[in-house]
Amino acid sequence: MNARRFRIDGVVQGVGFRPFVHRTASALGLDGWVANVNGHVEGEVAGERDRVEEFAQRLRAEAPALARVRRVLFEDASAFPAGSDGFEVRPSAPGPAEPAVREIPPDTALCAACLSELRDPRDRRFRYPFINCTDCGPRATIIEDLPYDRARTTMRRFPLCARCADEYADPADRRFHAEPVACPVCGPRLAWAELRGEDALRAAVRTVDEGGVVALKGLGGYQLVCDAGDPRAVARLRLRKRRPAKPFAVMVPDLAAAARLASLGATERQALLSPERPVVLLARRRRGGGAVTSEVAPGLRRLGLFLPTTGLHHLFLDTLARPLVVTSGNRGDEPIAVDDDEAHASLAGLADGFLTHDRPIRSRYDDSVVQFAGRARITVRRARGLAPAALPLAVREPVAGAGAQLKHSFTLAGAGRAVLGPHTGDLSDVRTHEAFLTSYEGLKRLSGIEPVAVAHDLHPGYLSTQWARAQPLRLVPVQHHHAHVAACAAEHGVRGAFLGVAFDGLGLGDDGTLWGGEILVADLCGYRRVGRFATAPLPGGDAAVRHPSRTALGHLLGAEPLGSSRPCPWLTRPFVDRLDPDEVAAVRAMVARNVNCPRASSAGRLFDAAAALLGLADRVSYEGEAAVLVEAAAGDTHAVPLAHRLVRSQGLWVYDSSVTLADLLDRRLAGEPVAHLAAAFHLTLAVATAELVERAVAEGAPRTVCLGGGCFVNRRLVTEVRRRLRAQGLRVLVGGQVPVGDGGISYGQAAVAAARLSGER
Repeated sequence: MNARRFRIDGVVQGVGFRPFVHRTASALGLDGWVANVNGHVEGEVAGERDRVEEFAQRLRAEAPALARVRRVLFEDASAFPAGSDGFEVRPSAPGPAEPAVREIPPDTALCAACLSELRDPRDRRFRYPFINCTDCGPRATIIEDLPYDRARTTMRRFPLCARCADEYADPADRRFHAEPVACPVCGPRLAWAELRGEDALRAAVRTVDEGGVVALKGLGGYQLVCDAGDPRAVARLRLRKRRPAKPFAVMVPDLAAAARLASLGATERQALLSPERPVVLLARRRRGGGAVTSEVAPGLRRLGLFLPTTGLHHLFLDTLARPLVVTSGNRGDEPIAVDDDEAHASLAGLADGFLTHDRPIRSRYDDSVVQFAGRARITVRRARGLAPAALPLAVREPVAGAGAQLKHSFTLAGAGRAVLGPHTGDLSDVRTHEAFLTSYEGLKRLSGIEPVAVAHDLHPGYLSTQWARAQPLRLVPVQHHHAHVAACAAEHGVRGAFLGVAFDGLGLGDDGTLWGGEILVADLCGYRRVGRFATAPLPGGDAAVRHPSRTALGHLLGAEPLGSSRPCPWLTRPFVDRLDPDEVAAVRAMVARNVNCPRASSAGRLFDAAAALLGLADRVSYEGEAAVLVEAAAGDTHAVPLAHRLVRSQGLWVYDSSVTLADLLDRRLAGEPVAHLAAAFHLTLAVATAELVERAVAEGAPRTVCLGGGCFVNRRLVTEVRRRLRAQGLRVLVGGQVPVGDGGISYGQAAVAAARLSGER
């Protein structure tokens, strides 16, 4: 006989791992026990030596689909397991404090088996909105503490009925030790005003059917729901939510419905069907897309689609049989509402009714958003389903990344793992800042990571920077664009030097100016700037970000003098003729006198200028809107590049964008279609980027290129840049698990802090 003790690390709690261990040991005729301890699984096993060895192999090879096994350890047990007669699942134990990161399972979408039961009139959970099992359902949003047991979740207030208790205790049952297990007898119930259960659901469905807006309590917070095919309902939601143009996500019942609305490749299909159920950005079909009004994504050629995540969503769609707008339950830049009283207060006036329930949400998680450039996944927003799953990171001493200001997230890292917190939003909103503080403290407690240092952005005005500086921790300042490319490098395990291409809106450079179109030779400890975009003034500072026409005027009036740049006869252009003459005069005076006109070398602001010059956007209502409209205008149009040139200035290679904008205006004045020019603009930026990189490599820069920054959410740009760089024989990387925009900044900050603390280069 052989007795051994084992331990499994990774995402192994809340994913059916103990039942899997129990079934495996029992099938092999082994004795022993298994339990959740802290954030891992451990136990003892005894039996014939060859069967114990087979048991060890199966733990590694046949783990549950939702598990992420990082390490399996076995050691000889000093004695035969006490009381060993068969195999049992023992009560969880806190265990001693240890340096290992406690990994938290994300929420997962309803599995096929539960969906079948939901629709089966003979099943006792027929049409029960909160149906789940060990393979699906809420996890991160209900966990209050680890180890993961019902008593440490928000389900503790729902005692199991006799039948659910039998299922929970039956090793042969799919709900064996499924902590959120419930049924209509003992579980949460729907509510709509005074109505309960099916009556509440019918009232909510009727409201949407009649053109109303419903606030629905989802997995990670409240969602606002309306008919995606009703232009008046969508317009009403936009007005109430103060969201005039930003696209809404659309939930469809199944893959066939998604395929009727958008073009799906194999990777998109896989993402839509995955347990994470992210919103997937897809190319909208020109025909057959009438089931969704253009008001959902005005002026855009792409739709954000996702499939139902819970039984409640399935019931809604099964009844209405049409696509639904399902968007964050918040107003403006506020965080998504999670508390019932908070939701009724903050969403009053937005929703025509509230479909709620009595299961509390412990942690706030919005919907994740991804897209694909070829087969490569680009994460736009990491939240429900993806967060807070841990990612690899070379880190010894525990650190935190404070993140940026917009599209905020934070990161906690230690013992070789990084926990990237869920998307928070714009920290300038007081409620969002409070949500960040709550989420940070909660995730720090659950993960067991107690940082000794915190990395932060250089910008003193960022609330994340101010928060970091107030912490009693060692401070590690990290330049914004270094963090962008470091995030990409760290995700892909790049050791040593690399060439970083960072394109985004704005970030404070180490020289005190605003950057955003940067070529850096870097490692995780530091960087040096070797190339950039030409600078131009931003008349009015932040006001220019909201008014692309001002940014365009700044480029035309105050382009960086780079030798042979030819003046642009801007006063004769149709672009200026359509603007307010007083505003034009004011901007001209500001630029001439250099009053409130910070200069920026920004790729994102160059997109803004192009959008204004093409007549696509003079004002915007959300960050990145102008760039999105330029991408949409380009579509799949073929084009030839605009004029461009590189010059050497103060030891750097500089892309002179004034030449490009002058040619853009010339060709527009000559009558060239906007679509051709938008496509040509993308192509020109890709060509200029490839030339900047080529010159850097010729001067000794590394041949591994890491792309980072919000501009690389643009599929056309990232595809063209990757293609041209690969044609040079370069290794080109872009973030997949980590958001390429500011949502991934904190992961890059943590990577830099870890490298500096360890002294590794």
